Order: sequence, then structure tokens, then C-alpha cells
Amino acid sequence: MTDTTGLERLLLAVQELSMAPDLFAVQEVVRTAARELAACDGATFVLRDGDLCFYADEDAIAPLWKGSRFPMETCVSGWVMTHRTHTVIPDIEVDDRIPQDAYRPTFVRSMVMMPVRTLDPIAAIGAYWAEPHTATDDEVRLLQGLADATSVALDKLAVHRQLASAVALREATHHLAATDELTGLWNRRGFFEQARIRWPGDDVVSSVAFVDLDGLKAVNDTEGHSAGDALIRRMATTLTTSVRDSDVVARLGGDEFAVFCPGLGADELHARLSGAAGRRASIGTAVVPDMGQIAEALLEADARMYDAKRRQLTGRTA
Repeated sequence: MTDTTGLERLLLAVQELSMAPDLFAVQEVVRTAARELAACDGATFVLRDGDLCFYADEDAIAPLWKGSRFPMETCVSGWVMTHRTHTVIPDIEVDDRIPQDAYRPTFVRSMVMMPVRTLDPIAAIGAYWAEPHTATDDEVRLLQGLADATSVALDKLAVHRQLASAVALREATHHLAATDELTGLWNRRGFFEQARIRWPGDDVVSSVAFVDLDGLKAVNDTEGHSAGDALIRRMATTLTTSVRDSDVVARLGGDEFAVFCPGLGADELHARLSGAAGRRASIGTAVVPDMGQIAEALLEADARMYDAKRRQLTGRTA
């Protein structure tokens, strides 16, 4: 391979590595580019796995060690990562770093092994020849350039993984902060956040409901708080199954629940919830005229719920 051709191939590999979305893509670029850059009969990509060398991928005229792991101190890839420098081996049979039993069944007669990142090597790239060959300075420089580009690509993937983990942790933390631990429903914070997200627009009728679970104190006093918690969870299930997936059901605290239904009128929402809850809860509903008034609408629904509760108590004592 001429100097110009080698540099062009290296530039292509650098570009491919910069766009590699994951480790498998990096491996594919490295094994293919290494073999072409060194004009060799086989190339391998080795990852450091603690005290082991993991032969992650290869491109060769015959199988080598793909998928195998060897102790760092027993293979050349481990040697170059430990010593943080590359090595050129024209004849593997006279180099005491070569595990002869491992190499004897293979086609390999000569090799170059290049660490990826010299300060703290995390991988190695191997190039192998089936005939005796002493790697030229140009071949070594091209493989070094590939190793440098691979280091950048692996570091980029590590940063992306860290960012993805941080985002996932932030989202999980936020979800926990907006969720009721006992029922898994949204809590008060989550209710208003989800209502804003699902708001259909001021030109679409939407409504809220305030639901008060009846008899919770009596159950807690006579049967214990575990029974009371079970009663709360049953009501949560009742409310969730009586509305649509697009609706928001929340436990505001204690025995109080709220429901937001975009595109549904207050009377229809009341009919759905009262039909499902029966005499187990008192319910009030109200129309939400616009997103900025959802808190006021919930207060109105709360007042109507208490009116309903008073009427129910009056009917029982009449």
C-alpha cells in the first residue's frame, strides 16, 4: 500500500470511527481497517477485561481467537497494554512473549501488536502475516493512527454511556418524585405536570374530578393500617380502570384522589367514576376552562365532592 493510499484509508477509518454508534461498529471498523492498512493476512481487536485480554473481533484468512479470553501476562496483547508500547515481531517462534501452543495451530508467522491509548491502554490491535514479515515504519505509523482514532471513538462511547446513565437516573429520580409510593399513581406534583403535558387545547372540553375515599378511618381504626392501605390501592385500581390511558389519575394524599380527563365533560366523567366506585367514594367534578385554571377547577370539584358527601350523610340520617 502506497503512502497516499494508506493515508486515504486511514482517513476513511477515522471518519467511520467518529460516526460509530456502539462498540460493535467500532470493532468492525478496526478489524477491517487494520488488515487493509497493514496489507496483512489477519487482524484482531482485543479489549482489556480486568486482568484478561478479550479477543473481541477479527478479520483473518483463518480463525484465530475471537471470543476467547487470556490472562494479560500470557499474550502479546497483554504485554503491549502493560508496557504501553507497540511491538514488532518478525518471527513468532523466537520470541518468548509468544504462547507457542496457542499460535502453533494458526497461520501466524509474524505480527505487530499496537496498544490503544498509551497512557492507560484499554485495548490492542493486532496485525498478522502468514509469511515471515518485518513490519515497515509506514505500516506501524498507519496502525498507530488507527489506534489513536480508536481510542477517541471508545472514549466518546464511554462519555455517551455516562450521559445516557445520567439522563436515565435523572428521569428515574424525577419519576419517583412525582409518583405516589403506595399506589404507583401520580402524586400532586405529578398530577399537575401530567395535566400540562396532556392538555388538549382551550378549544377542547376537559374536566377534573376530586375523589374522596369513604370509610378509610374506620378501616384503619378497626382493621389496622395494612387493611387501610389495601383499601387505598383498590380504589386506585378502580379509578385507573374506569378511565382512559390518556387520562391522569393521582393520589393527592391520604384518602384523596384526583382525575384529569382531556376531551371529556364533567358530567360524563362523574358518571364513569361514580359507576365504578359506587358507595365507596364521594366524587365531585368540574370543567377546566383553560390550563391556567386547573387548580381552581380542582378546588371547585373538591367543593362539589363535599356537597355530595353531606347529601349522602343527610340521606343516611333522615
